[in-house]
Amino acid sequence: MARIHSRKKGKSGSNRPEENKNQSWQRYSAKEVESLVVKIAKTGKKPSQIGMILRDSYGVPDVKTITSKKLSQILVDNKVKQELPEDLIYLIKKYIEVAEHFEKNKQDMTAKRGLQLTESKINRIVKYYKANKKLPKEWKFEREKAKLLIG
Repeated sequence: MARIHSRKKGKSGSNRPEENKNQSWQRYSAKEVESLVVKIAKTGKKPSQIGMILRDSYGVPDVKTITSKKLSQILVDNKVKQELPEDLIYLIKKYIEVAEHFEKNKQDMTAKRGLQLTESKINRIVKYYKANKKLPKEWKFEREKAKLLIG
């Protein structure tokens, strides 16, 4: 698959094993994993951080194989879901960082281009989330209010 803004092909990431069954060494049941996910989410961790904590600290290789639900679905079922999707939050943070750099360095045209590309990615992902009803139809990204969204 080609990259968005760079005309390069890129390399694909690693593949998960094809076996989708519980491992014999797994010591947590589905209910225990769900309660761990909810407990960690209530501490303010994001879904990707929850997955890493479960993998590294608790030895849970894959939440979906154990619980038959995705981690985000577990969060929705237990009403601990955050209002903005995680990838959108990180894109807005990147936009803020690049904008602050560009304010200090007006001559940096590479930063200006990065700002344009990041805003374009944000708008594209907002369009996707509106279509899939993960964001309300009236939600809009505004440059001036970007810091307030994340703050």
